[in-house]
Amino acid sequence: MESGDLTLRRAVVIEDDADIAALLETALTSQGFEVTVASDGRSGVEQVIATDPDLVTLDVGLPVFDGLEVCRRIRPLTDAYVIMVTAMAEEIDRLIGLEAGADDYLAKPVSIRELKARVNAMFRRPRQLATSYAGGATQPETPPHLHAVHDPAPSPRGTLHHGDLSVDLEAHRVLCGDRRVDLTPTEFRLLVTLMRAPSRVWSRSVLLQEVWGSGWEETHLVEVHMGNLRRKLGDRRGEARFVENVRGVGYRMLDAS
Repeated sequence: MESGDLTLRRAVVIEDDADIAALLETALTSQGFEVTVASDGRSGVEQVIATDPDLVTLDVGLPVFDGLEVCRRIRPLTDAYVIMVTAMAEEIDRLIGLEAGADDYLAKPVSIRELKARVNAMFRRPRQLATSYAGGATQPETPPHLHAVHDPAPSPRGTLHHGDLSVDLEAHRVLCGDRRVDLTPTEFRLLVTLMRAPSRVWSRSVLLQEVWGSGWEETHLVEVHMGNLRRKLGDRRGEARFVENVRGVGYRMLDAS
């Protein structure tokens, strides 16, 4: 995608390091964005409200309140793509960021080439607004937590079962025994894909195409969203209950017997 395709789009860079903020601003401006910069969490939220951006880059370690809190506050206000920028390398930090409503993450030091590639991939396909949310909750006027997915094929009505895990396809409701499991739309689609062929080992690249659609190459998205899904289902490292990580291959449902 040429940078001209992004002309007239707006971005908010929320970053307290002036050098990194300037780097991000220059990179996004070269991609055709009109960029606003905020240096703390509170002003970042205010700029998102004021500018209604298409993209937000969000540092995790912000003054006033941190990037995770910013993400939680802006999600009910905007369906902008959110990229977390983090100096923390631990997977759990990235998963928490995605659960808060981010669409992707970048680790510091930021690679401008990687940033541009991620942004281009996001805007290659328009965001699809989800029509229902896991847990049976009523959709608010402004969706609180959206992810870029391709148009899904019509889902069959009914319920999928795997051990004591059940998925109501029509209501987008997931139960683990008597416990309701609240999933994001992306996590829900990942789970449904696995459960429809529970004995199959799904590679990350195939899951990426199934859930995000064609034109995506960022298999790390599968890893981080799958990690979040497994944690919500109660899977722990070395103690998986439902989804198995087949080392070097991909993922499959554990035998329910």
